[in-house]
Amino acid sequence: MKQENIKFPLKNKLIMLVMVTILPLLGICIYLIFALTNYSNAYDEIVGNMTVANNYNLNFKEEMDESIYKIVVGGATFETISTDSSLKDPYVLISELQDEFKKLERITTDRESRVWLQSLLRNIETLKDRVDDIKVNLVQGSQYEENIEMLDNNIYILTELIQDDIQYYIYYQTKSIESLTMQLNKQVSSFIFLIIIIVALIVAVVVIVTALILNSITKPIGKLCKVTDQISEGDFSVRTQVNTRDEIAVLGESVNDMTEKLEVMVNKIKEDERKMRYAELRLLQEQINPHFLYNTLDTIVWLIEGNDSNNAVNMVVFLSDFFRLVLSKGKEYITIQEEELHIVSYLKIQQARYRDILEYEIHIDPELYPFKILKLTLQPLVENSLYHGIKYKRAKGKITITGHLVENKIYLAVEDNGVGMEPEKLEKLRVEILRPCKEIETGFGLANVNERIRMNFGVEYGMTIDSVKGEGTCIRIVLPAELFEMTEKGDETHEE
Repeated sequence: MKQENIKFPLKNKLIMLVMVTILPLLGICIYLIFALTNYSNAYDEIVGNMTVANNYNLNFKEEMDESIYKIVVGGATFETISTDSSLKDPYVLISELQDEFKKLERITTDRESRVWLQSLLRNIETLKDRVDDIKVNLVQGSQYEENIEMLDNNIYILTELIQDDIQYYIYYQTKSIESLTMQLNKQVSSFIFLIIIIVALIVAVVVIVTALILNSITKPIGKLCKVTDQISEGDFSVRTQVNTRDEIAVLGESVNDMTEKLEVMVNKIKEDERKMRYAELRLLQEQINPHFLYNTLDTIVWLIEGNDSNNAVNMVVFLSDFFRLVLSKGKEYITIQEEELHIVSYLKIQQARYRDILEYEIHIDPELYPFKILKLTLQPLVENSLYHGIKYKRAKGKITITGHLVENKIYLAVEDNGVGMEPEKLEKLRVEILRPCKEIETGFGLANVNERIRMNFGVEYGMTIDSVKGEGTCIRIVLPAELFEMTEKGDETHEE
């Protein structure tokens, strides 16, 4: 499954879990804010109405009665009363009172309060008419007695009624506040009950959704853990099946791909090991060559018959050392020092047979001795130089073995001054040593060494060959500088 095929990302699942938890609580908070805002607005409206009514309740009657009295007794007139700072124009007082309580009538919703507002407005109209009557009387003449009577029987009574209307209005507005408070308390009780039910439902839904989401995450992870445990134990045939279509499914597919590749790699390694064992077996068979053994034993017999017992004993020792190092207790690796001893034994044996044509020199830097090398790496090269270079020279030849360390790489060379090779033959041999040794019928020793080096150390290491016809051949080997450890594979097993 590719990244673009993810249908249910883990991020979306976690967001859904958060939404399931937060959205209902957010809805409750919004509803609570809305309810409290409505209650606050209603409360503020009633309090505002009561404040307006209360202001007139305290001042209107006193100001109105005093102003009309002064006009009736001649202390002021309708035309000049506005200039007196201690008095107020009755018409202005009536107009202001009428305007304010008409506004209250438009916004008041309580029925009882509206009844008293309507009564108050009617009384204001009547009061205005009586003030008009007094004004007419004053215009027509004094009529002091009639105006005083109108003041006592109409004006004072009407302002008293207006004050009573205002007080009743305030009373019923107060009752509205009590009703509003009771309604709020009832809503709060219902809301608390509703909150308990909603929270219980939210908890149940969150628990279910959380369980489903966690199961969709933890169950596939558990499968992956089980599969990886089996892989760590070496079972590369296992596969995981994750159908969640999220990142875990992608991870599962990646694990399956990795396991498949590991299986291919392990099989390849096993095949390479099988090839290497086959190559080692063939190389061992090559080294334990009956002809080499027969010829060496013939040489020993010849030395004994010639009463050259010392050289015969030396030959037996060399032969013993040769085979001991060939077998090497089953080890794949030996030290470079042991490999040097091996080729010395081999060359000593061959020099006894070909003493008229064979000379050799070994110049391996002693600092290379602790480093490891595949056994039977140099001996096949020395054998190749002897049998294909010096032996056909029909004159004395020389084999030189060198070794040195440069920048964590070991450079070894086997050089002879034998017959050398034609360019065509050299190129063919270079191609041959790169082929698997099981496909080679001739030149097996060199191909075997090169294949074993590349399989064990990597394709960047191995063998190169240079040769000039009539001048000789040089075979070079490059190895990584790795110290030999006593716990190398095969040591303990074969020493028990």
